Amino acid sequence: MGYWGYYVVGRSERPLAELDALAGARGMERRTLAPGGWQVWEYPGGDGDIGKMSTLARETGAPALFGYVMDSDCVAVEAAAPHSGVWTACLAREAMAGYVGGEDELGVDDYFLEPADAADRAVAWAAEAGHTVTAQPLLDVLNADPDPLAENLFFRLLDRLGVVPL
Repeated sequence: MGYWGYYVVGRSERPLAELDALAGARGMERRTLAPGGWQVWEYPGGDGDIGKMSTLARETGAPALFGYVMDSDCVAVEAAAPHSGVWTACLAREAMAGYVGGEDELGVDDYFLEPADAADRAVAWAAEAGHTVTAQPLLDVLNADPDPLAENLFFRLLDRLGVVPL
């Protein structure tokens, strides 16, 4: 059995766990502090209300995102920035198809942007965060298979966004 839980990423002078936007996620643990005030917090298990990244982005005045890791197979990403808005993507898209959808249900394409569209939105997100990035390295991550853990893809995405270096 792999890891289930959230990684929450934001920029703030205060610890993210103290912010109103994440009040429903009691018990978060700080994993990483990165240059520029970026923080990565972990919320294992995912029981509770992690909140919306648009709320966190408004409260901090900076872009924010989370990755919800599902059994180390795939990651649902929700990102938001004060000006460029909200977008969703998934990492390990083929594995994600096993968690969403079914014969008569919605599928991956109904929940998440196509990788090329997600890469474009991620470039805008990074620009709002003060980083200049290009779409192709992001697209490579969005199209990659987990190797062997999907959470590795998430941290590779953070690196490509210029937020948390590997």
